Amino acid sequence: MNSHAFSRLTISIVAVLLGFTTFAQAGPPLICHPIEIGQAKSLPWVEFNPRGRTDYDLKNLSRDTLAILDSHTPVLVRMETLRRATIYARHDPQVAKELITRLQERAANSDAAGRPDALAWFDVGHLAETYKQWMGQGEPNPASGLESYGWVQRAISLRGQDPQMEFAAALITIGGPQNDHQEHVQKAAGGAKSDPLLARNLATHFKGNNGKTASEMLAKELE
Repeated sequence: MNSHAFSRLTISIVAVLLGFTTFAQAGPPLICHPIEIGQAKSLPWVEFNPRGRTDYDLKNLSRDTLAILDSHTPVLVRMETLRRATIYARHDPQVAKELITRLQERAANSDAAGRPDALAWFDVGHLAETYKQWMGQGEPNPASGLESYGWVQRAISLRGQDPQMEFAAALITIGGPQNDHQEHVQKAAGGAKSDPLLARNLATHFKGNNGKTASEMLAKELE
């Protein structure tokens, strides 16, 4: 995307997001629409297959997920990795429990060491919320009763300004609290001015009062 097109996209995003916004896709927000991550490394995947790779060995899920999360990974890549991990984990309750337990321990250990890790708290909070959105009633859900959004809020507080975390929090709060949701959306939109990948994700995930996403608005402008 050239700088002129990106500037127009940013203007369209802000126009949409300053008004009342709703999620642009059907289904659980953290599951049903992939996060764009460019060429960044995440868990193995097959496009257009919502179950992931059928040959992926679930016993490697915790190890593979933590290897990605522990490698200074941007927040958007963390979100997509945790989305894929949740879809895989649903196939094996023991694997699902192991993954979230290890992320909880990782975050708690950072506190015990006197160096609270914002990214570790984000990871466990985001995973817990993704589990809650994807694991159905009547099946084991190791995230039941966990803080999820509260841990993401703590991560934002520890991290300071992080528009990509604000985007994650905006997706989590689509069903409310509405004031929190709007605040997260607007903070994410502010950061999109200097983050093309975040801008593209915002453009495809939210729509305004006219029912169009920012991407659709821009496409119309460029016709």
